[in-house]
Amino acid sequence: MLKEKGMRLGFGGIGKGYAAEMAKALLKKEGVEGGIVNASGDLCTWGNQPNGKPWTIGIVNPDQKHLPFSYLDITDMAIATSGNYEKYVEIEGIKYSHTINPKTGLPVTGIKSVTIISPNAEIADAMATPVTIMGISAGLNMINQINYLACIIIDDNNKIFTSKNINIR
Repeated sequence: MLKEKGMRLGFGGIGKGYAAEMAKALLKKEGVEGGIVNASGDLCTWGNQPNGKPWTIGIVNPDQKHLPFSYLDITDMAIATSGNYEKYVEIEGIKYSHTINPKTGLPVTGIKSVTIISPNAEIADAMATPVTIMGISAGLNMINQINYLACIIIDDNNKIFTSKNINIR
């Protein structure tokens, strides 16, 4: 039961990644040789830019949403990020994430953002929230067992954790 009138729960979990993949498939079917689809921050790419270079994607800084903290050059890959910096509520100076831990029924704490890199936007989107809920150790352990996935986690203290197949410089 939600306490206030107008409160709601959203179940759009993997909808953006799916939409991005469907848009990419349509564009490829129409003969578009390279492109990038941005579905509210969940991205998928194929081919290269007109100059032949891969697409450069910025990964958002959760403390300064308009600035990336890192960039990646990718093609034929997708990126999705789940975090507590877009949708949250602040009560008495405490920020509560929109992501709910199903075990406790409480908002997830300890992680500001999780970025998943995958060949498929739907999979990237579908993995970002579970890794957020699982926490750093369990989330990275799971991602490290899936060869085609990579992950970047930023905790509440701005410490960066990555899967074994990512090197941040």
